[in-house]
Amino acid sequence: MKGLKILALLFLIAGITFSQDKEKKYGKLPSVMIKTLDGEVFDTKNITNDGKPIILSFFALWCKPCIKELTAIADVYEDWQEETGVKLVAVSIDDARSTSRVKPTVNGKGWEYEFLIDQNSDFKRAMNVNMIPHTFLINGDGEIVWQHTSYSEGSELELYEIVRKIAEGEDIPKE
Repeated sequence: MKGLKILALLFLIAGITFSQDKEKKYGKLPSVMIKTLDGEVFDTKNITNDGKPIILSFFALWCKPCIKELTAIADVYEDWQEETGVKLVAVSIDDARSTSRVKPTVNGKGWEYEFLIDQNSDFKRAMNVNMIPHTFLINGDGEIVWQHTSYSEGSELELYEIVRKIAEGEDIPKE
């Protein structure tokens, strides 16, 4: 009898596990006041893309993997936009000493992303970013559905596959 109860409990747990959403959701973007590259105040809850996916990438100028990731994506970004409508929003967490170098670096690299400056790390803390690069994917409903830290050569291809799935409404792997 005890074995039958344990078996029934296992089936119940399995049923609950498999009936959950296959796409994990982390919630929506918090409302934090930060700045644009031009110094304008911007509320992060207003990061949108007309129902299409958004890549939100936290970076700093001193972070070599961050620069490599943004540069690798820049090479294919136009194609990604045409195929999926994705928009990349890069958030600099550089402090007051180095934020003045963000805009010249962005212009020098020719990056065509939307950039925000989180000089006091308020948005970083609100998003629980502890390590950079830290990349989030936001679906067309404004829900954070995927996140990843670090960068290695070629990982932008994995990122693109997940963006493509989000754009097509497919399930994505849970992290």
